[in-house]
Amino acid sequence: MLHKPVTSGVRSGLPFPRGATWTGEGVNFALFSAHATAVELCLFDAAGERETARIALPEYTDQIFHGFVPDVGPGQVYGFRVHGPYAPDAGHRFNPNKLLLDPYARGHTGEIVWDPAVFGYIQGHPDGDLSFDTRDSAPFVPKSVVVDPGFDWKGEPGRIFTPWDRTIFYETHLKGFTKLHPAVPEKLRGTYAGMSHPDVVGYIKALGVTSVEFLPLHTFPHDDYLLAKGLRNYWGYNSIGFFAPDPRYAFEREQTLREFKEMVAAFHAEGLEVILDVVYNHTAEGNENGPTLSFKGIDNASYYRLLPDEPRFYINDTGTGNTLNVSHPRVLQMVTDSLRYWVEETHVDGFRFDLGTILAREPNGFDNQSGFLKACSQDPVLGTVKLVTEPWDCGPGGYQVGGFPPGWSEWNDTFRDTARDFWRGEGSAQTLAPRLSGSGDIFNHQGRRPWSSVNFVTAHDGFTLNDLVSYNEKHNTANGEDNRDGSDHDRSWNCGAEGPTEDPEINRLRERQIRNFLATLLLSQGTPMLLAGDEFARTQQGNNNAYCQDSEISWLNWAIAEKGDRLIAFVRTLTALRAAHPALRHRRFLTGAPDETGRRDLVWVSAGGGEMAQSEWDEGAKCFGMLLNVAASPELGADAARDVVLLVINGHDDLVTFQLPESPGGGDWHRLLDTNLTDNETVPFAPGTTYDVTGRSVLLFGVG
Repeated sequence: MLHKPVTSGVRSGLPFPRGATWTGEGVNFALFSAHATAVELCLFDAAGERETARIALPEYTDQIFHGFVPDVGPGQVYGFRVHGPYAPDAGHRFNPNKLLLDPYARGHTGEIVWDPAVFGYIQGHPDGDLSFDTRDSAPFVPKSVVVDPGFDWKGEPGRIFTPWDRTIFYETHLKGFTKLHPAVPEKLRGTYAGMSHPDVVGYIKALGVTSVEFLPLHTFPHDDYLLAKGLRNYWGYNSIGFFAPDPRYAFEREQTLREFKEMVAAFHAEGLEVILDVVYNHTAEGNENGPTLSFKGIDNASYYRLLPDEPRFYINDTGTGNTLNVSHPRVLQMVTDSLRYWVEETHVDGFRFDLGTILAREPNGFDNQSGFLKACSQDPVLGTVKLVTEPWDCGPGGYQVGGFPPGWSEWNDTFRDTARDFWRGEGSAQTLAPRLSGSGDIFNHQGRRPWSSVNFVTAHDGFTLNDLVSYNEKHNTANGEDNRDGSDHDRSWNCGAEGPTEDPEINRLRERQIRNFLATLLLSQGTPMLLAGDEFARTQQGNNNAYCQDSEISWLNWAIAEKGDRLIAFVRTLTALRAAHPALRHRRFLTGAPDETGRRDLVWVSAGGGEMAQSEWDEGAKCFGMLLNVAASPELGADAARDVVLLVINGHDDLVTFQLPESPGGGDWHRLLDTNLTDNETVPFAPGTTYDVTGRSVLLFGVG
């Protein structure tokens, strides 16, 4: 309900909590700025079109401007105008002509219109960003909305936690997943409500994954240069509101938060975790030539990292124009407040941090004891959720895979690159073995566990799995950049033809290669991450940088999925095998050393059936076995049976005869999987039996 705004009776209010807080009698507004001289609160009508009141926040306490406004409440549209020096050479860009979003706003309304008024300077002026623009930006910018998070909603409060050794991430784009989904009512496709549809949640659950990782859902604008080309910022890695779910994904925009929370509850009801991809490394305001939408006009010198000798310019460790200054205590507080809000209020179960190295970078460089990492490690809320980082950025010393402290898991691009090289014929057992066994050479320190390595072959940025085996080169012409964008080093192999082909031999090889990649991913130690659609060979038509493609290039094509039942069934087989065999998801790094009974948890086996000799490693063997013999889950007690499996991999083009080794403890081997077969019926084989392993294939045996 929108309360009639009034200006009489405004009181000093409190400097906490930050943002707009409804008390039942009115709203307390609190905004941090270390360098502003005054802050005006602007109230708007429900449509956000007409400014109905302008109120100077009356108090300034500990660098917080604050005031209490009676008789306004949930639904009230508002923004700030912040006064102070416009002195870019000193790092200050205050301009009260620009209406600013509240950094703590729980709701947004409207979208940016790329009018010259949204910039704090006069575009085209001889003095560039040193000039001062007096035009009012209010008609052209999104606005903040007062939200009461305490409403009744469908669903049960609380979170779930899947043990790390059982976790399988499933990365997807919320809109793209349901935009073409035949079971979702057309009006709900691409929305939080559409993602909550029972057929959608049920499908994901049936795959055997445990944790749905959504690309960014924080509010973000579409860049003007993309709109000019008829494109969109589809992925959403350009946040402007760290507390507000993007209203464009809501069926009813005024119910955005409700729909988001009900979506989370729908996944929780099926035992699935919800992980948010979050972008706290930069904002949508760009560099000195970018718009003034929020932080830049509130306190540019505090919110952003500026060049020490030339504070007019921004440190650009993100490649997007600016870098959020998480070293500042109030900015750090905003980020951790945001994280806690999503956990405590919406009950999400974890986060994946885009360009996470930046969050751990202090003025002297990357520090795995940075303020941000310390804040997370000691926080009683954040210490209970999954924290996953992308451990690289484009700044100095930006590549930090394995460098994060205990409690964090990291995207492991070494797994990705090694797996791709191996299956295109440019790797060996010696390079692949550490990746299969949890990348202990990277993560086995400070008590970290194999789950610290988030293994992936494909992700949102790059080829899909189908395209990885169908294209040697990127095909990004639809992006409008003459195919210059995107990576030129995909480590892909088209198996003999570029793009779709009618050649049955090439198509059979591609299908087997897809199964090989999936088996490598889901049967390795560590935490696997599957890209949505790879389970039915989704294609982006060779586009490896579809960030701007809000189109059928990016949307999941469920017509293909209907034809891909066999591959979907294969993925379900893999996830079921992983769940059934603790040896495939061991909680500790494997050592190969004998235990008190003389048994070894890991033995590398040659094609001849014996233990791999050093000479075989050195000679670049490509057909080998990984024999795992580990205790079943420790919680089962000291008498728990051991789990024994044998993973066999052949990276050669040609068939290799592999002799099955003696099984620890005796008993026959049972073939559980062969990527060369479409029907993986369990078949027994006696130890010492030879097995003809097809070129480029993966097998899994267990002891019956």
